[in-house]
Amino acid sequence: MVGEDMSNTFFTIGMAGHIDHGKTALTKALTNIDTDRLKEEKERNISIEPGFAPIELGNDHKASIIDVPGHEKFIRQMIAGVAGIDLVVLVVAGDEGVMPQTKEHVEILDYLGIEHAVIVVTKKDKVDPEMLELVQDDIELELTGTVFENAPLYFADSISGSGIDELRVGLTKALPKTTKRNASSPFRMPIDQSFTLQGKGAIVRGTIFDGTVHVGDQLILLPQNKTVRVKQLQVHKQDVNSSEAGQRAAINLGGVSASEVSRGNLLTKNEAVQLTQTIDLVLNVKDAPKFPLKQRSRVNFHSGTSEVMGTIVFFDRNELTELQTEEVLCQIRLDEPIAVLRGDRFILRRPSPVETLGGGWILDSQGSKYKFGQDTIQALEQKKEGTPEERIVHALHKMKVATIADISKEIGEPIEQINKNVDSLIEQNEVVSVNTNSLTLSTLIDQMSEKFISELEGFHSQFPMRLGRKKAEIVQELKVAYPSQLIEYVIGLLIEKQKVNKNGPLILIAAHNPTFPEKWEKRLNHVVENLKSAGFKHDGLRVMFDQQSIPEHYFTELENYLLETGNAIVLDDGTFVHYDVFTEAIDKLSQHVPEMFTVQDAKSVLDLSRKYCIMFLERMDELGITVRMENERKWVPHKLEKYRCS
Repeated sequence: MVGEDMSNTFFTIGMAGHIDHGKTALTKALTNIDTDRLKEEKERNISIEPGFAPIELGNDHKASIIDVPGHEKFIRQMIAGVAGIDLVVLVVAGDEGVMPQTKEHVEILDYLGIEHAVIVVTKKDKVDPEMLELVQDDIELELTGTVFENAPLYFADSISGSGIDELRVGLTKALPKTTKRNASSPFRMPIDQSFTLQGKGAIVRGTIFDGTVHVGDQLILLPQNKTVRVKQLQVHKQDVNSSEAGQRAAINLGGVSASEVSRGNLLTKNEAVQLTQTIDLVLNVKDAPKFPLKQRSRVNFHSGTSEVMGTIVFFDRNELTELQTEEVLCQIRLDEPIAVLRGDRFILRRPSPVETLGGGWILDSQGSKYKFGQDTIQALEQKKEGTPEERIVHALHKMKVATIADISKEIGEPIEQINKNVDSLIEQNEVVSVNTNSLTLSTLIDQMSEKFISELEGFHSQFPMRLGRKKAEIVQELKVAYPSQLIEYVIGLLIEKQKVNKNGPLILIAAHNPTFPEKWEKRLNHVVENLKSAGFKHDGLRVMFDQQSIPEHYFTELENYLLETGNAIVLDDGTFVHYDVFTEAIDKLSQHVPEMFTVQDAKSVLDLSRKYCIMFLERMDELGITVRMENERKWVPHKLEKYRCS
């Protein structure tokens, strides 16, 4: 936090400005290191790639300087270089003043959320005081209205060393005003350089955005989604056991070859970081674009150290033609997946003609496709203004049921933070644990409970003769809108609250009893009575039904009713036998035959034809009342009791 004890705090300082304004020379004057390491850089006397050097500031401040290219052709390298800096040194040459790349760098730094700067006028020994005064006025004019308008200004000469000590003191004063990075959050480092050394394998460099990394740690390399190991760790060529947020680090990786890694990749321990190609954005535009930015225009998207082509999608306009005083809520659909989180900063540039269009912050790293119109804008506004708790609720509305890890990936917050927010939501009864791993919203449980009860009541009204509905059927229908896990949880909850009952594969309202439709009740009762009086010997349920002139569709309903309510037993040939007739036959037989008996014994007691007697005995076998043992049957006492007449 701003103003707290800054001992053992690590910072990264960016050195930005127009080409040939003395950034590299100033870096060398402050650090005694020449950051132009490439042969081409030395031959052309310009920086092509970002250069890095440690700077000693005292007071336990440990800092690195990143010297970024100033030439307009190397803006992409400049953006990658300043990703993750805490403070910028904006360099303006005393013999030239503010130049085009000075302005573009300021604009890019503003878009990237860099709030702290120190302005340095270089080459002060080369120009007279009047010129320096004009340059100072120029700087003040150009920076008025920008985030850096109140930044302290220093004059220095890198060759003579004049003003360097004062600048060093100024940096020491400015750094404590920056926001301290979170070394305890999950590790995350965008890669800005990758190379190999003989016998070492893949080596990557970057500025650590979040967290801490240790030798031996297992990390995730994205977008490759590959697990790698930290074999060796260096900070400015010194071996260390750990490195934390704010530091420049070089990591020797195991488990991956150098050819598989490149600038724009990400190393992380944070499971919330997921690959994405559809990202919701909060876009700021400082200057009107030179040419209209039309709906679905092709743009370069820069975030962290990555640069990917994509398509811009607006939801409230068909083109962007002028300076926007308000933020534009829009979306980028990328050609390739990248790994970013909510809150990460970005830059949009037009590929041709080349132009920085705007920048801002990532609203949702896992965006979806939305319809054009104000409904989408309002939804994005809610997402933008929402607290972490509100975003968790929004995520659960979308996913219905999710683990902490799922939510973390959806909203881009670390699991530790999600846990704290979820505990608060559970206390407020907004979130409910479905099981030990998954969560849902209490409103969704209420909503689905009402829908489930309503569905069952509708079923009972349409089919009053049925005991209940097949659970599998209603689950299949509800799965269109709800995940199976939530459906099963709600069913269990309703059974626990005795609002519904489960009967085998059927589910029913607790108060429901199958009944005949009022209009046909008398005739259907006649069918049942006739079935009971007919015993085993009748012409079939169909004949009895047809004699009553009942609408045809009720015949299947009657069959289901008799079986589900247990009012009838079906023999192997499809003959319906009334339950009372069946149990009376069991009673009579059990009273007149011994523990072991034959078909002939049963036939003589029941006065049935051999066909019906065998079907009756086989049905008893199926119900477990008897057990067949070759040509005889044996009673199963505890099963027999269940079917005895009262």
